[in-house]
Amino acid sequence: MTATRGRIDKRQAILDAAFTVFARDGYRPASVDTVAATAGVAKHTIYNHFGDKQSLFRAAVSALADDALARNLAAVESLRPDRDPAEALTEVGRKLAECYCDEKSWALRRLLHAELASMPELQDIVRERATDKVNDALADRLARLALAGHLRITDPAVAAEQFGALLTAPFDARSRLGTRKIPAKELAEVTQNAVQTFLRAFGNR
Repeated sequence: MTATRGRIDKRQAILDAAFTVFARDGYRPASVDTVAATAGVAKHTIYNHFGDKQSLFRAAVSALADDALARNLAAVESLRPDRDPAEALTEVGRKLAECYCDEKSWALRRLLHAELASMPELQDIVRERATDKVNDALADRLARLALAGHLRITDPAVAAEQFGALLTAPFDARSRLGTRKIPAKELAEVTQNAVQTFLRAFGNR
């Protein structure tokens, strides 16, 4: 058990170090030697776990997608039909916005943009492991609000997609793709605007 736990911890340390190095240096300039030094492991240990640099990069992206999924799903859980819809959507929107504007999330998106032409499968990894699952969970919650009479929705999946777009699109420009930190007041303002626009379209008047 101890050996297994140690292997898992070492693998996680390598993944954490890999993302730190890739996010800082970029995929091509980054070296396995630097990742090994950052993780505090021997270079051959990385090859034993992941095979090569590209596989390590994919694994690091997958791990970040899994982490993003967990945080976003936790945010969506508070969207319940027994709450005031505007209040619930605002809370969920704020939490989702915080996830979207997290430093690691921005770093991941910048890496995807930089490497998408040579590794288009990266977008599929993030979509399948995180984005699609979060949208499905949000659609399910919106459908429950509709069944409770709070929303007028014919297609919860489309509504979820549009709520996400209203919420996240402004941050790309405002943050300059993550190079400017969004103040809490501004984050709350964007969230409120998104919720108000969404409810004008889908609220049960």
